[in-house]
Amino acid sequence: MPNTFDTVNPATGQRISTYTYMSDTEADAAVEKCHAAHDAWRHRSLEERGAIISRIGERLRARSDELAALMTDEMGKLLKQSKQEIELCAAICDWSAKAAPKELAHEERELPEGGRGIITHKPMGVIYGIQPWNYPVYQVVRYSIANLMAGNGVLLKHASSVTGTGKLLEEIYLEAGLPDHLFTVLIIDHDQSNAIIEHNRVRGVTLTGSAVAGRTVGARAAKALKKTVLELGSNDAYIVLEDADIDKAVRICVNGRIYNNGETCIAAKRFIVVDAVYDVFREAFVKAMGEVSAGDPTGDEAGMGPMARKDLRDDLHEQVEGSVEKGAEILCGGRIPEGEGYYYPATVLGNVAPGQPAYDDELFGPVASLIRATDADDAMRIANDSRFGLGGGIITEDRDRAVEMATRHFDTGMVFINGFGLAKPNMPFGGVKDSGYGREHGGYGMREFTNTQSVMVMN
Repeated sequence: MPNTFDTVNPATGQRISTYTYMSDTEADAAVEKCHAAHDAWRHRSLEERGAIISRIGERLRARSDELAALMTDEMGKLLKQSKQEIELCAAICDWSAKAAPKELAHEERELPEGGRGIITHKPMGVIYGIQPWNYPVYQVVRYSIANLMAGNGVLLKHASSVTGTGKLLEEIYLEAGLPDHLFTVLIIDHDQSNAIIEHNRVRGVTLTGSAVAGRTVGARAAKALKKTVLELGSNDAYIVLEDADIDKAVRICVNGRIYNNGETCIAAKRFIVVDAVYDVFREAFVKAMGEVSAGDPTGDEAGMGPMARKDLRDDLHEQVEGSVEKGAEILCGGRIPEGEGYYYPATVLGNVAPGQPAYDDELFGPVASLIRATDADDAMRIANDSRFGLGGGIITEDRDRAVEMATRHFDTGMVFINGFGLAKPNMPFGGVKDSGYGREHGGYGMREFTNTQSVMVMN
């Protein structure tokens, strides 16, 4: 296997940088240094940790232009969306620093036979994160800030295509005053990653990736008795009900499908529209998707940038063609354009049905699956007819009805009503079924990799 690899600009196909993999000895030493740094960090007060976490947020904002430009170069998202991602990450730092004293506070309970019980949340140790390329800053900040706040040490294996972003984050964390080696980027291959999972200093593993990767990493970690948090793929359903404002629904659904070039685990992917408004929604939605322009992500005019890699574009197009072979209809898009860069047009598929990739699988790119339902009950049945369960949406003017549908019937970890959303620092993030398990954000992420310890003081 080659000892080096390149990062490539997906808008041009040109090389950005070349990186060298660590040796096994270097990787092992990095784990040991992270453990040693954690051993001191875990004794720092929440206020002391919070002050540094707050400064990380400040440094993210201060270096936003530089970091955003690198993100866009490495994975192709619109520059303005790279800046939005950094602002979200800074907000996560702000919220975490402020909320941690409450979220990680000791809790006292009376013991049934008399006496005093104390529940504490103690750091577990070194947490290993395996993160993808689609949100190169956010995916890292999401798990690392929560775990650093909890007192853990953090290792990162980032997707190789966004290695530069990972290294720049490491620099920013250190610049903010985080102790040396407490957050460490490992430039390693898959075999070395397996060894890190099994390393005796590593106490937990978190992965964001595909369901296939989740099964592999989860099984390896379980064999080594390591706790895991898995945030995997999805094919989120957005339900449009009969009383929806169609113009608003179309805006929400287009944004939900093309944001981040359509490469988002929690993107809107299946659009389930009740029969009463299906035809009018279809006409407006297809027209709006057909008008989305893909182009230079650093400019101001493009609605989308390129897909992150050529193989990802090829895989997506194969799913489109496979769906058409099984009865789906291309309503707009669906053709790979000529020219440089890994662009794919905003695409809508109609006549989507079970057995097609557009219905059964995750289409990780700007392809929308349009599905007709007879009514709200049928729409919810279709929405839940999936092996995935990360997020979903309901668009209606009757918000109370939507809340009842979401809380009683939607089998997902998250539901967005009358809007498309990504993460909120104060709300839990995660899924069910093949979309994984465990939660991040909202305080839940801070406690996932802590030792919930019971101390019982008897009379």
